[in-house]
Amino acid sequence: MKTLLDELHLEYSLSQDQINFFREYGFIKLKKVLSPELLEHYGKVISEKVVELNTMHLPMEERSTYEKAFLQIMNLWRQDEIVKEFVFSKRLARIAAELLGTKGVRLYHDQALYKEPSGGVTPWHADQFYWPLESPNTCTVWIPLQATPLEMGPLAFSAKSQNFTFGRDMGISDESEAALQKALSEANFEHFEEPFDLGEVSFHYGWTFHHAGANTSSDARRVMTIIYMDEEMRLKAPSNDSQQSDWDTWCPGAEVGEVVNTHLNPVIYTS
Repeated sequence: MKTLLDELHLEYSLSQDQINFFREYGFIKLKKVLSPELLEHYGKVISEKVVELNTMHLPMEERSTYEKAFLQIMNLWRQDEIVKEFVFSKRLARIAAELLGTKGVRLYHDQALYKEPSGGVTPWHADQFYWPLESPNTCTVWIPLQATPLEMGPLAFSAKSQNFTFGRDMGISDESEAALQKALSEANFEHFEEPFDLGEVSFHYGWTFHHAGANTSSDARRVMTIIYMDEEMRLKAPSNDSQQSDWDTWCPGAEVGEVVNTHLNPVIYTS
């Protein structure tokens, strides 16, 4: 009898058209990747850990734009063995490797992103601004733990923006929201924003620009993410303070120019 753990490691069949779409547009949404039963089981544990580990208790009106966007808890896999089962899913990691066209993928880190009711917008940004990684062979899987209508603030993408160089020096801020909204619009990149069904997930390149709207619903938008990198990814010298912090925190002991092969960055899937 198939178990939920078995489901986490079953192959998800990608078509060549889907792979081509990801590489051209910089993102893809895939339906029925995870079952409602699996999301209920693992989502309950993830949510319990978020509540336990959350240190943000300021009223919404006293928070910065970044703090209003979401509660952010990282590397939950190190806090709970059940969450580790989820993060180490070969099903998800294999999708990432096939989309990227790499032999395999390593874990960079995981993070829960919970947008509370009345939580603000997530400003435009590209994730790889924060990562001291040498190549663009990186991606994030964005996994809503509930159906996510527009009023909850689902992830939205600037299609084909993964090669756009403007704004790569901007972290999440009011400034990035204003400057990138203008630049991406003027460059005529299509804005792609749609609800997520239960079990639907998205993958996007580290350099694909994306954002999310405010949560105007009465429920928290509960999302788990996993960041993957090519299993042969090498560390680059940090180009900003955030990349230095990420090196120290998520890749401790890695050497510039060498494969990021640390105890925090295991290979999750290899063909």
